[in-house]
Amino acid sequence: MDEFWMERALELAALGRFTTSPNPMVGAVVLDANGQLAGEGFHAAAGQPHGEALALRQAGARTQGGSLYVTLEPCCHHGRTPPCTDAVLAAGIRRVVAAMADPDPRVAGGGLERLRQAGVTVIQGVGEARARALNQAFLHRVRHGRPWGVLKWAASVDGRIATQTGASQWISGIPARQWVHRLRAQCDAVLVGAGTVYSDNPLLTSRGQRQPEPRRVVVSRRLRLPRQARLWDQAAASTMVFHSPGADPVAVSQLEQQGVECVALEPCCPRTVLEHLTQRGCNKVLWECGPALAAAAVQEGCVQEIAAVQAPKLLGGLEAFTPLGDLRITTMAQSLPLRHSRLERCGDDLICRFHLGSPTADIPPERRSPSLHGGGP
Repeated sequence: MDEFWMERALELAALGRFTTSPNPMVGAVVLDANGQLAGEGFHAAAGQPHGEALALRQAGARTQGGSLYVTLEPCCHHGRTPPCTDAVLAAGIRRVVAAMADPDPRVAGGGLERLRQAGVTVIQGVGEARARALNQAFLHRVRHGRPWGVLKWAASVDGRIATQTGASQWISGIPARQWVHRLRAQCDAVLVGAGTVYSDNPLLTSRGQRQPEPRRVVVSRRLRLPRQARLWDQAAASTMVFHSPGADPVAVSQLEQQGVECVALEPCCPRTVLEHLTQRGCNKVLWECGPALAAAAVQEGCVQEIAAVQAPKLLGGLEAFTPLGDLRITTMAQSLPLRHSRLERCGDDLICRFHLGSPTADIPPERRSPSLHGGGP
C-alpha cells in the first residue's frame, strides 16, 4: 500500500516538471486515520507553497492521526515559507513516508529526525529510485554546484552533423525535431556557440511547450556574432551572451540595445558559464552547440548526458562536421564510457540517450549550491 500512494505522490511531483527550478519537484498525499485519501498537492514553482503544505491544507481536519506520503524529506528550517515539519506536526500527522532525504545541507535528514523525535512514525526509501530519477538534475546541482548538462546532436549514421560545406538542415525528420522541442522544455537553458548562431540562425525555443521559455545562452568570447539573428528577438525568449572581458565594447552595446543580457566572464568557458547559470536558478541545461564548444563542455565535466538523434542517412566526406571536436584521446583506454543507454524510435530516426561516465572530481562542499526548496521556494 505504501508503494501505491508513493506512486501517486510521484505522479503529482512530475506535474511541476517544467516550472520548479531551482527547486526540486515534490508531490505529497495525505490519508486520514482510516487510510482514505484526504488531500493531495505538488510544488508548482519557486515562491509557491510546498506540496506537503498544499496536501495538508486540502485534507483539513482529516489530517489528525493520518499519514503523509511525500517524495522528498519535509524541510525543517525557515525560508520564504515556514518549515514543513511544523505544519506536519501541527496537523496531527502520525505517520510520514518519504521517498528520500533532502540533500540540501540545511535539511539533510534533519526534517525526518525532527518528526521522529516528536513521536511521528517515519519510513524512508519507498520509491527512492524513481524519486531520484525525477529530480536527477536538482540532485546533481546540489552536489556539484552546477546544472545537469545534456549534450544533444543530430547526425547521420556515419556520424556527420553537416556536409563538407556546412549544410545541416535538415538531417533529422520532423518528429525528431519536435522531440527536441520537448527536450528543451525540460531544461532551464539552451546553450550554443557563435558558430551555431551564424550557420543555423536558431530560435532555440520549446515552441510554447514551456512558459517561460528556457533561457537562450550564447557563449562567444570575442563577440563575433551577426548583427541580426533570431536569438536577439527577446519577444520569443530571453537571451544571454557570455563573453570575455576584452570583447569589443561596441558589440556589447549593440546587443544590449536589442535587450540581450551580456555577461563578461574570466575565463569565459563552459565551467564558468554553468557556475553563473547555477546562480540564475538553472538545474538542467541543454548544449546544442558545435563540435569545439561541445568538446570543451565534455572536457570540463559540464556534460552528464548525451542525447543523440541518429538519422538513416549517409553524408560521408573526410572533412564533414562531426558532433565533437578534439578530446585529445589517442588510445581506446582513454575513451569516455557511456552507460545507462536508452533507445527510442522517433519517426524514421533513432534517439539514443546515454549517461557520460566522465572522470570529473566533485566540487568541494563549500562551492556546492544549496537547495532552494527547503523552507524557501
